[in-house]
Amino acid sequence: MASPVGCEHYVRSCLLKAPCCGKLYVCRLCHDAEENHQMDRFKVSEVQCSECQTVQQAQQTCQQCQVNFGEYYCDICHLFDKDKKQYHCQPCGICRIGPREKYFHCEKCNLCLAQDLRGNHKCVENVSRQNCPVCMEDIHTSRIGAHVLPCGHLLHKTCFDDMVRTGAYRCPLCMHSAWSMEDHWEQMDKEISLSPMPPEYQGATVKILCNDCQTHCTVPFHVLGMKCTGCGSYNTAQDGGLIQQQQGGEQQQQEEEQQQEEEQQEEEQQEEEQQQEEEQEDQEDIEAETDTEPEQPPTRH
Repeated sequence: MASPVGCEHYVRSCLLKAPCCGKLYVCRLCHDAEENHQMDRFKVSEVQCSECQTVQQAQQTCQQCQVNFGEYYCDICHLFDKDKKQYHCQPCGICRIGPREKYFHCEKCNLCLAQDLRGNHKCVENVSRQNCPVCMEDIHTSRIGAHVLPCGHLLHKTCFDDMVRTGAYRCPLCMHSAWSMEDHWEQMDKEISLSPMPPEYQGATVKILCNDCQTHCTVPFHVLGMKCTGCGSYNTAQDGGLIQQQQGGEQQQQEEEQQQEEEQQEEEQQEEEQQQEEEQEDQEDIEAETDTEPEQPPTRH
């Protein structure tokens, strides 16, 4: 269960007495892996020296044999380990690997971040209190480093590396590009220019939403990708079906106008023929009346 040099997680010369079950473990992680409950590190009050097996109050040096339990010791987290420039962050509530001067605590994100991100990151309130969207494990207290995406969301560094290896380039939460994609977009420009769409799709357009700048726009349709007119990103989502080709629409309109014109001409011709028939019937009636007019009576001379 233990060794004088600690465990796979920490280098220390003592065992923690779990306040929950009273069992001795090198660290809380070893405890949690074996038990069906979790150890509260903050409630640890006793440790056992790995050299002389003396159980005593949690402290950095054994009161019996004077062995040093750890180069670093935090009396809040009860963390014993070799020196990694650790420091306890009061707002985070836990110990972080330093050195302290290279990090700052962002009040809105509620997380310690590297100094080069000061004023140079998108804040998301209490972002580290959310689980990693890839592995769904805790980020805030994880021993695995966190990677800050341009959108402000966090992933475990190892999960981010797995994303890169598999070719995934979007944040699992908001779909924003996870890193600078300008070179890739330029490559897509070249591929699209060399891959024209079939004639029946040339001129077709589609409405899209850009996942990077949230712009709504109507752009030419292409199977390789639709480019945002706002920021030039191909990280877009199609919003609806294809919009009818403009050229085909004009041709259809011309055909409809021509059909209407032909119908109007046919109607006018029918009216003219009907008028001619009526005039002919009137003329025949007049001639009939002339033929049947009574003769005048003879007059006397």
